Amino acid sequence: MVIRELIQQTIVTLRNNGSDNPIFEAHSIIRFVLKLSAMDLVLQHNRTVSAIEISAVDALLNRRISGEPLQYILGVQEFMSLDFAVTPDVLIPRSDTETLVEYVLSKMKNKGFMLLDIGTGTGCIPLSIAHFNPRAFVRGIDVSEKALAVAEKNRKHLGLEDRSAFEKIDILAEIPHGKYDIITSNPPYIESDVITGLQKEVKDFEPHIALDGGRDGLMFFRRICKIAPKILVKGGMLVLEIGYNQGSAVSELMKKSFSDVRIIKDLCNNDRVATGILN
Repeated sequence: MVIRELIQQTIVTLRNNGSDNPIFEAHSIIRFVLKLSAMDLVLQHNRTVSAIEISAVDALLNRRISGEPLQYILGVQEFMSLDFAVTPDVLIPRSDTETLVEYVLSKMKNKGFMLLDIGTGTGCIPLSIAHFNPRAFVRGIDVSEKALAVAEKNRKHLGLEDRSAFEKIDILAEIPHGKYDIITSNPPYIESDVITGLQKEVKDFEPHIALDGGRDGLMFFRRICKIAPKILVKGGMLVLEIGYNQGSAVSELMKKSFSDVRIIKDLCNNDRVATGILN
């Protein structure tokens, strides 16, 4: 069997098992196993594939067919055009969250600032901001030591050791130390009862600790809005990712201590970010 035939066979298998993007997934899996760039995959399409390589592709293919997200299988996800390591201990970064990052970057263009990211996971929010603004200093906190290990790996991979740090903190029980110009967070915001109805890739493989926002999905928003005034400088900015139906509720929580509260929509025109300025 040559690479071209292996690709076609893998595409058919993925398509028959319900993949929404079988061509991309087939190419990704085969490139990963064969350690080839996208261009080399094309140029070497008549190269013979060994039995060991075919077996390795089949093993990953079976994991994908079972519902395991491709990002966990390959161990990487692109976010803000940067590659972030991912494991089943962290939520997979999504393009929706780029709305939050792009907003902060646009508001703080060419400015230096201190930023705290709550529930940092992979570290994709603070590390992306620090990558694109060389004057930013960022800190990420998370309750999960395993998630923090992933964030540390990404911090080193992006060469941001001198402007970033990560620490274990239980935000529901502790208040982070320090003062910050900006607080960001993509906290768990899915209602507890809804999680079992999510797509298989999410409910069966992504960490529930990063999804479950309590009975009404607002548990972490309440806590963050309560403690943020204690650790933001006057005039500091709070920027939160929210669910598509949470704009009004989160806005009301923020208005107790924040002014100029606004909701920003993502590229699909869904409410995605709530932001305000500390009074």
